[in-house]
Order: sequence, then C-alpha cells, then structure tokens
Amino acid sequence: MSTMHRRPSGTLFGVRPAATAAGAKAAVLGVPFDMGSHPSRIGGRGGPAHIRAASLLVAESAEDLGINPIEFLGLVDLGDVDVVPGQVEQAFERIAAEVGAMLDEGAIPVTLGGDGAVTLPQLREAHRRHPELVLIHLDAHTDAYDLFEPQEFNNANSFVHAAREGIIDVGRSFHVGIRDTELAGEPGVIGFAEQLGYRVLPMRALREQGVAALLSDIREAVGSRPVYLCWDMDVFDPSVAPGVVTPAWGGVTITEGLELLRGLAALDVVVFDVNTVSPTHDLRDQTGSLAAHVVLEFLKAATARAL
Repeated sequence: MSTMHRRPSGTLFGVRPAATAAGAKAAVLGVPFDMGSHPSRIGGRGGPAHIRAASLLVAESAEDLGINPIEFLGLVDLGDVDVVPGQVEQAFERIAAEVGAMLDEGAIPVTLGGDGAVTLPQLREAHRRHPELVLIHLDAHTDAYDLFEPQEFNNANSFVHAAREGIIDVGRSFHVGIRDTELAGEPGVIGFAEQLGYRVLPMRALREQGVAALLSDIREAVGSRPVYLCWDMDVFDPSVAPGVVTPAWGGVTITEGLELLRGLAALDVVVFDVNTVSPTHDLRDQTGSLAAHVVLEFLKAATARAL
C-alpha cells in the first residue's frame, strides 16, 4: 500500500493519474529532488514536470507500433513524491517508501528525477526484493566519486554507497558512456569505480567496440539477473540534450543511445530510472522531449518482452 507522500502533477503521456500502481504492469513516479548544492547548475528538481509537459507530442508515436505499449502495460502516473530539495533523510525515506510500494504492487517503477542522488533509495528498495540485483548505469560520469564532504550523501557518490552497502552485484554492474577522465582531468575517477568492483565502459570503448558488441558483453555478464537500469540524460551529447545538470561533450548520439536502450531494456529490468533533466537549461525543450522518448522506447521494449 502506498504511503501517499505525494504532490499532484500532470501526467506523462496524458495517462490516467492513480493513487496506487495496483493492476498496472508499469507506473510513473516523479522524484523532484536535487541536492541544491551543484556549483553552477541547480534544476534537477524541475525535471519530472518538464518531461511530462514535453511528453504529449511524443505519445503520438506510440500509435505507430501496431500495439500501444502505454495501453498494453496499463501505464498510470502516481504523481510526484513530496520531497524538499536538499533534505536528504526525509527525501530518501519517502522515495524508498513509494518505490517499494510500486514494486510490491507488481509494477515496474518508471521514475523521473531529480539529480543522481535519487537513485540510492530506489536501489535499496529494489535490492530488498531482488537480492541478485545488477546495476546498469548510463552517464557521462560514474557517480562513484570518493566525495563525502560536506555531505555524506550527494549526487556524485550514490554508487559508492551502493557498492559498500552490498545492495548490487558490483562485479556484474556497469557504468556506460563515461567521459570523466577525458573531460574532468581526474585520471583516478574511473580507477576508483573499478576498485569498487564496477565494470566501466567509457565512450572510447563504445566507439571502439560499437554498440552491438558492447551490448553483447553486458548481456553475457548480466544473464537473467534482475536489472536496475539508470539512465542519466547527460549520457547523450549536449548537442542533443543540453538541458542536463552536468553536460559533458563527446556523448552518445540519439541513434547510439536509443540502440543501447533497446538492447538493455530487453533484459529483466525491474526499475527504470531517468534523471538529471534541468529545464532551466533546456533549449527548445529538446531534452525533456528526448527524455520522454527514452521512456517510450523503454515501454516498447518492456511490451515486447512481455508478449
């Protein structure tokens, strides 16, 4: 049963608003939380509303599939978790409670962040129900930085906590699309994530291997294990997704990103987490629209898997 720590909101794709996910195969939950401490860009809290507003036109393409994934999955929108940016303890409790209720009701949570901090409480709940949980994280950054001051929990260290808490199978978990070392000048960033046990596939690996070969490697490692799929919108190049919290040049194209998504969404995804859209930095709403399309592509893959 949901704890109802929520605010009213518009809905993604104009779907039916609902109080619970009962009876739905997938459900949307907005997580309008950010740490409020980014040195130059604070805007992730506005991501859920922005993606929803940009989603109505995107939804029209669902009709071209022969089977409408939104209808097939009985998608509902539960609104936004009622959180206050920067208030970590209360926010994490409420995010965990809402996502846990969705999982218990049998729906795949499709969550709209929010900055990268929103992932940790969701991972914890997914692990409670899926002890063999694997993380696949697409991002320009590992979010596994050795940064704990002045905040123990922040948007850059979620996956340090996840590894140390043992809530994912780290050795089978991946960070994909990383540009940390090339752009941040911190050669230890990827090394630190690897020391934690993660497999890191930076952009140069994707360019060298190609999407198909990279997907093959991930599928072989993951197998049939349950997957937490975390999609940070800055995995895309800023030329196509400028409205993100921490843009980094040299990212995936739309074609590469959607090919990756289709391949990964065919795995046993138990939570799909789309985050770091920053509407105040979004040119012509293109990042919000692309994020909505990312969700739609995931729903298509979830439908194909269920058929």
